[in-house]
Amino acid sequence: MFRPFKKRTWWDSGLKFSCIPNCGKCCNEPDGIVYLSIKDMSRLASYHELPLKEWINRDCRKSTDGRYVLKIKQENKKCIYFNEDLNCNVYDSKPDQCSAFPWWNENLENKKSWENTKKICPGIDHPEALIISKKTIKYWVELDRISEKGVRESEIDF
Repeated sequence: MFRPFKKRTWWDSGLKFSCIPNCGKCCNEPDGIVYLSIKDMSRLASYHELPLKEWINRDCRKSTDGRYVLKIKQENKKCIYFNEDLNCNVYDSKPDQCSAFPWWNENLENKKSWENTKKICPGIDHPEALIISKKTIKYWVELDRISEKGVRESEIDF
C-alpha cells in the first residue's frame, strides 16, 4: 500500500482551511499543470457530451513525459476551464487534482512548503477556517497522487 508520508506527520492534528467563495487564486496561476486520472477524463468527456477520444483531442495535451494534462489558454497560460469571473466552467466535474488543492503532496511535504502554499491561498488559516482532519487530508493526498501519476495514451482503451 502506498504511504506518501511517514506514520506521523507534522500535520497530524489537522490544518485550518476553508475554500473562500469567488477566490480562484489556486487556478489563477499561469503555466499550471493539471494532471488527469482516467476517471477525470471520462467524467469531463461525459460532462461535455463527447466521446473520450474527441474530448482528449480537444481539451488535452501531452506533457513532456507523455502524460495527458489539460490544455491552457495561449493568451494567459491558465486552465482552459478557468473563466474571467475567477470560476471554473466545469466545477461540478472538475479533475480530482483541482478538488484536492491545497492537499497536494508537494504542499504538505514540510511546514515550509505549506507556508509557501499559504502565500497563494487565503483559505489556509483564514479566521473562519475549519480544522481539516488528518484522515480527510490523507484522502485528498491520495487523490492527488493518483492524478499526478497521470494517464498515457497506451493506458486508454478507445
